[in-house]
Amino acid sequence: MNEHPRLAELIFDQTADATIYTDRAGDIARWNSAASALFGFSADEALGQNLDVIIPEHLRAAHWRGFNAAMTSGTMKLQGRPTLTRALHKSGRKLYVEMTFAIVKDKATGEALGAVAVARDVTERVERERAASRGA
Repeated sequence: MNEHPRLAELIFDQTADATIYTDRAGDIARWNSAASALFGFSADEALGQNLDVIIPEHLRAAHWRGFNAAMTSGTMKLQGRPTLTRALHKSGRKLYVEMTFAIVKDKATGEALGAVAVARDVTERVERERAASRGA
């Protein structure tokens, strides 16, 4: 198969949903252009930063408990299932995002190398649904 040598990189960067890869410590190692659009941080600003830059303070303790348990066990409750959560934009504005998570494992050893999250902004939909339920 005659594959472009940077195909995986091109796919990652051009995916329409925000895609973030972190190492085992939760430091951002990959950040695509959709993540920049969603969260307001350029790749240069985000890379090397801890995930706390996009996690609201009140959710951080629970996030890190789950993240560290997943890195240790190699499994997570939310693997592949979309979940609605809050996130922070660079401006400080809180967003509603729908995210899916997966642990990235070494094929040979099964060791967790890090985690990937795919997110999309659902703020408008959630706010519209909440306004409709208040008006009903």
